[in-house]
Amino acid sequence: MHQDLQALKQRIPLLDYLRRHDWTARSVGTHQEFVGLCPLHPETHPSFYVNAAKNVFYCHGCGRGGDLIRFVQLSLNLSFRETLVHLKQQLGLPEPGEHEALWEAVDFYQQQLGRHAEARDYLHGRGVHDAELIEQLSIGYAPGGMLYRHMSQLGYPTDLLLRLGLIHQGKDAFYQRIVFPCFDGSRPVNLYGRSMGGAARHRFLPRPKGGLFAWSTVRNYPHVILVEGLFDVAVLWQAGFVNTSCAFGVHLTDTQLSQLSDRLDRTVFIAFDSDLAGQNAARTLVRRLQGGTGVNVRIVDLPPGQDPNSYFVGGASAAEFDSRLRNARCP
Repeated sequence: MHQDLQALKQRIPLLDYLRRHDWTARSVGTHQEFVGLCPLHPETHPSFYVNAAKNVFYCHGCGRGGDLIRFVQLSLNLSFRETLVHLKQQLGLPEPGEHEALWEAVDFYQQQLGRHAEARDYLHGRGVHDAELIEQLSIGYAPGGMLYRHMSQLGYPTDLLLRLGLIHQGKDAFYQRIVFPCFDGSRPVNLYGRSMGGAARHRFLPRPKGGLFAWSTVRNYPHVILVEGLFDVAVLWQAGFVNTSCAFGVHLTDTQLSQLSDRLDRTVFIAFDSDLAGQNAARTLVRRLQGGTGVNVRIVDLPPGQDPNSYFVGGASAAEFDSRLRNARCP
């Protein structure tokens, strides 16, 4: 959004905007600086200066200054949001869309992760500590109480934020949650929030999750490791198993099944939780994969009570997990 704002100000230089609205001025110093009567308050002695090179103004009479957006706000008595709408209408630009808003939320949450030690500590406790991996997966943190204000200040309309589910009843939908964005190719389509507190552990935005997680990367591998959750994905990627994906649970959609069967030499290694529910889900998935897709399937056995995340947090090495892959059993 910051880049969009800079592009908007470049599309309508402040000096051109003022002259278009009958502001007259004379150059002072260099040809890049101009002075005239202030359009924001009555005066008889010119004290309103515009630096055309920096695209900013300052009035020594009323003490107000800023850029184009600030000038329009002051001169038309508009909110920040209304100012952006006004300028974009003049240029014939469209309103911000859903993917743009989701990208802004992803960027915001990534920035917050770097500012909140408790979120980084939580990630470390879950075995996720590699800074490059965290950036690669665009992992962030939602402290709560800040996104709505941030998005509104950038000009995103409330009805768009409500439609996306980023806000609910006037408040941020995600509160004290580690956030994983879900992508369709290069576009974010949903956000997953894992609670760090006592709230419901898992939360998505009320919109489609898309296909398998990070499928644009994983699809290039003939051997795919399928796990239940995103922390499972994170620790396995961190250990070098970048051919790992998940379906955000154990129930695959038809779209996700078709993704797994998009090449004839595909082998799927199911590494679900080792508890009874996880193993029952694995057997059900085996039947669906073998019956409808024809892909090769193997089941990875983990120690009792373990999932891939807890397995690595408990001290397992990449070599130990690789051994379990090589010994994965035919269902």
